[in-house]
Formats: sequence, structure tokens, C-alpha cells
Amino acid sequence: MPHNLKHIRNIGIMAHIDAGKTTTTERILFYTGINYKMGEVHDGAATMDYMIQEQERGITITSAATTVFWDYKNDHYKFNIIDTPGHVDFTVEVERSLRVLDGAIAIFCAVGGVEPQSETVWRQADKYKVPRVCFINKMDRTGADYFKVISQIKSKLGANPIPLQIPIGSEDEFSGIVDLITNKAYTWDEESMGMTYSETEIPEDILETVKEYRTSLIEGVAEESDELLEKFISNPDSISEDEMILAIRKATLEHRITPVLCGSSLRNKGVQLLTDAVAAFLPSPIDLPPVKGLNPYTGNEESRVTDANSSFAALAFKISTDPFVGRIAFIRVYSGTLKPGDQILNNGTGNKERISRIMQMHANKQNPLELIEAGDIGALVGFKKIRTGDTLTSIDSPIVLENINFPEPVINMAVEPKYQDDVDKLIESLTKLVEEDPTLMLKTDEETGQTILSGMGELHLDIKIDRLKREFNVDCNRGKPQVAYKEAFKNTIIHQEVYKKQTGGRGKFADITFQIGPADNNEAGLQFVSEVKGGILPKEYIDAAHKGFEVAMNNGPLAGFSVFNMKVVLKDGSHHPVDSDRLAFEIAANVGFRNAAKKLKLTLLEPIMNLEVTTPDEYLGEISGDLNKRRGHLVNVSSEINTQVLKAKVPLANMFGYVTSLRSLTSGRATYNMEFSHFDELPNELIEEVLYKIKGYVVKI
Repeated sequence: MPHNLKHIRNIGIMAHIDAGKTTTTERILFYTGINYKMGEVHDGAATMDYMIQEQERGITITSAATTVFWDYKNDHYKFNIIDTPGHVDFTVEVERSLRVLDGAIAIFCAVGGVEPQSETVWRQADKYKVPRVCFINKMDRTGADYFKVISQIKSKLGANPIPLQIPIGSEDEFSGIVDLITNKAYTWDEESMGMTYSETEIPEDILETVKEYRTSLIEGVAEESDELLEKFISNPDSISEDEMILAIRKATLEHRITPVLCGSSLRNKGVQLLTDAVAAFLPSPIDLPPVKGLNPYTGNEESRVTDANSSFAALAFKISTDPFVGRIAFIRVYSGTLKPGDQILNNGTGNKERISRIMQMHANKQNPLELIEAGDIGALVGFKKIRTGDTLTSIDSPIVLENINFPEPVINMAVEPKYQDDVDKLIESLTKLVEEDPTLMLKTDEETGQTILSGMGELHLDIKIDRLKREFNVDCNRGKPQVAYKEAFKNTIIHQEVYKKQTGGRGKFADITFQIGPADNNEAGLQFVSEVKGGILPKEYIDAAHKGFEVAMNNGPLAGFSVFNMKVVLKDGSHHPVDSDRLAFEIAANVGFRNAAKKLKLTLLEPIMNLEVTTPDEYLGEISGDLNKRRGHLVNVSSEINTQVLKAKVPLANMFGYVTSLRSLTSGRATYNMEFSHFDELPNELIEEVLYKIKGYVVKI
């Protein structure tokens, strides 16, 4: 059914691992009537954790989408919810979800507070300018401290958290919530699993706290307009609930504040008020500015307004494979309407696609739709080739929306099938997994012939190998995980490459002179600049040379690792009226790259990780000493109650099996979190060691 755009909310649920994202989503599904029974993560029965690996490990691996309906202030709202993973190895799932969402719920553990992955997802939400509300969960846990977490949101995330609720008690004493907008206390009925909740008196012991925070909230609201300020001066109590909600909503959408709520999802307390807050404070598709993109034919910037009657434009943000319906493309529609059977243009491939079916997703189940309109999220079935990040539009109105940038893999693993008959099946299955996950890469080692799978971490690759066995029936032998190094240039040279090939009849000819070296400001990727003047080379030949250098970077000259960055300035060139074509210039660039590399100073870069270890005080010395042996660099040590939080930068190469070492050093009492930080140059003696392992002979740098 077409829905009033004002009442649609496209939201994500994001947090550090184990803060309660999936549990909170399960409660929302239950209270909105989508589920008749609550699924629990610890029982392996959560609706949104539908993969076998998720149920076994009790973690979210893939972002799952669902649609629910909620009544708030006499209006009927539609929520498209995406439950994202909290583990750092699956950050890509958060990245691509936030790219297409309008708002988010950031969940924090009332005990753990702002944890490392909370900071990562918060930065991602900042990057895409996603307004959010905070939910401080697990108020019933020992050590829960609502105001400490609010203070951490301010200090660690640089946000402006505004409490809209005050908890009644905490830990075992947590019994309900005081809403500062309505100035009422609420408690939840245990027997109905929190389905019903009732209004009660505000307890005496928190009356002063409630008064203080409510006064502060009303003062903030009054600053939003002259009219409210006048009301506040004459009588603060004359500002109505609706006026407060509108003022808070405005400030949230403008990223000036972040409303904070609290509760305990596992104990079924506070979730309905959180769902109300989504309707009240997070944006609808029409609250956001028009989406911008480039016209692929003119190169001019164009925009698309959220309107069901305009030209169709959508972004494919995720591809997944279903055993029953085949490949599914998750899309966010920015403008226009799409119906089954419509033909559209994939601006990523340049090909037309006819869409056979449109689905509304509920975890891994699909409900067919008659159409999908601007502002909505859905899934397409029955297409030839759609990839993550492709823009889909009406044929007569093309646009390319900003693509999604994905981090580079940092770990490699050789894989081979256990049985020779499965060789083709393995490559076919891996290709499907790579299509689904842009942080997974597949290549063949030219020297050894091995199939190399690259990913974001050991857990990431573990899950993929497990899926190969369970979903694709391919048993694999795997090699030891290896670091995905990068190659880099240390100086700049000018090189001329003349490519000639005569085989009788039409030959091949391309001549290019180029400057090659490291990129400006050490930015990743290829910086390509053409200084060819006066039409000496046709544009198509310059584009072909650009493509040749881009392809060449994937296989570095030192050891076959991809080149981290490079700047190429095309200075001059010549062509032959008969023998020159695009392919000749592409090959010339590729060969030129190899020949120029012989004259360049080369080095290897290694991935450096951000490490955060939380440990009891007595083990700090042992952990610091261990990190020194691992070439770690201590950044900061901060104290919390009876614990120390140690932050360090460490090379990934020295961190394999760290979990076992940390457990033995601290009798299992310390925990750690690790995520990619940046690439840094490897010391010369270690470069020689790495090259010796790969090539089997000493290479002097």
C-alpha cells in the first residue's frame, strides 16, 4: 500500500557487539504485532539473526531488513528497520545500511558505555549525516550507570546528548522510567511481557533530579524560537508537550542534539517509548534534502526530489543470495515508482534490466509488493546483473548517485576444495559470496596458482568458509591467514612506453610518456592527471591508458600485492591512424607500469590496527610488555573502576592468535577489541623477510 511519506521512517539499529541491538529489534517486532513470540539471541531464536552462523554464535553477521507499523498520536507509521552487526569484521554492513537510511537508533550498554565499535558506527553515521536517538539499554545489569554513559557520549563521541527520560532505580532496582516531556512515570507489566505499561507517581527520591533535568530541557526548547522564549519567560509550564516534541525534533534533524532514552530490552521495559521516539524525532524521507548525483552523459550534477510521480531513481545497497528465489537486490528508492515488469537502466553497468518481482523483506522471508515508491526500502528479484552501489533509474532519466566506499581487506587466506571435482563449484560459490560482500576479494596467485580469499578479519573469513560448506556444499582446505600487505612507491620518475605489435595486417601501436610516483597527501587509490594538450591523443585513448594503470595497480611489481596509491601524470603521446585503438593504449599503460617500476624505489606497507584492551589493574604491566614484543605503540591508558583501558596501535601481522595470549596472561579476565586504523611502511629487514617467505629467495630492498 502506498503510504504517506510523512509517516515513513527508514532507520537502522547500530551499536557495539553485545549492546542489545537484536534483542531490541525483537521487542519492536513483538510490540508492533509482526511477531507473536519473542525470539531471544541467547536461545538462537532471534528473527533477525536468521543465518545458522548467527544463531550458533549469538552475534549478528549480516544486516537484516524488516518492515513494521506503529500508531503514534493518532497517526499510522511505517518503519523500515535494518538491524546491523556490531562486530568490527562486519563494519561494511553498517556502512552500506547507513548510506541509505534516514535515521538511526544508537544503542549503548548501561554498563559498558561507549565501546570501541560504538565510536566506529557513530563516525559512520556522522559521515552520512544520519540523525539518531540514543537508547541506553541493560539498565537492569549490575554496574548500570545512566548518567555516566551520557557523559561518555558527550566526551568520547563529541555529541550533544539530551536526556528525555530518567530511570527509576538501576541494576536490580530498575523498575521504570520518568518521561521528562510528559512529566510522568511509567512501569511495565511483567506478566504481559511488557506489552502493557501504566502511569505511576514519580518516586520521591528522584523528584529533584527529574525537576532539574526537565527545567533544563524546557530551557533548551525555549531557545528554539522567539514565540517559545516569550512563553517560557511568562510561564515555563505554558509550553505544551507538542511544542516540546516539535522543537526537539527540529534540533535532532539539524544534528544539534541527540535525544537519549533508556530501558532494558531483555526485561521488556522502555521499548514502546523508544518506538514512539522514532516516530517523533527521526526524519521522514521528505525531511531530507533532495539526493544529488551526476548525469552519466553530460557530467552535470542533478538532484532527485522525493516524489512518487517523478522519474525513478534508486540505489542498490546490498546483494544477497536466497536458495529459493535466487539473487536479491536491496534498494532504497529516492524518487519515482517501480512496478513488477518495468524496464529500468542500471547506470553502473549501462545495461537495461526488467524487474520480475518486488518484495518487502522480513529478515529472510519475502512478501510480494505491487509497487515500490519514493522514500521506501524494498528488494528486487529477477535481474541479470546488479551490484552493490549501482544506481537504478528510468531509462530516459539517468543519474549516478554517490557510490558506497568500502574499506580494503587486511587479511588473506588460501582456499582449495577438498575434492578435485569441486574446483569449478568453489569458484562459482566464492564469486556469489564476493558479489554479496564488497569487502571480500578473490584472486588467483599467479606464481602458485592458489585461490586467495581476502577479508576484514579472521572471523569474517571463518564465516565465509562456513557458508561455503553449509549453503553451497563445498568442503574446503584453508591455509594459514596471512596479512594483506600493500606495495608503494617512494620516488617519482618520468617514463616513455612505446607499444608496437605487427602480425601482418592491422597491428597495434601506442606511445605514452608519463610521470609516475606516490599520490599527493598519501591518499589511497590512483590519481590520474592528463596534461596532453592540443588533441595529440583522442580522449578515448587517454581513458584507455587510465584504465590500464588502474588494472596494473592490482598486481604490484614487488610481490604481487596491490599498490596502495599512485599518481600518474600523462605528459605526451602519439598514435597511429590505423594501428592505434583503445586496447593498444590500455596495454601500453600496463606494460609501462611494469617497466617504470624497475626504476622506482619500492616498499611494502602493512595494516596497523587500533587495539583497545580492558583489563583488571594487576595485569596492565604484562599486557603492555606483551604489546611491546608485538611492535605495538601505546597511545593511552585510562582508569575506570578497578579496570584499566589500554589503547594502542599494533601491526596486524603480530596479532594472530592474540585472544589466546590475552586469556593466558590475564586468566581470561581481560577483553579486547581491534579494528583497522591505517597502512604504514614496514621496516626494511621485515620487508626482506616477507619477500623471502613469498619468493623463496632473498630480495634486497
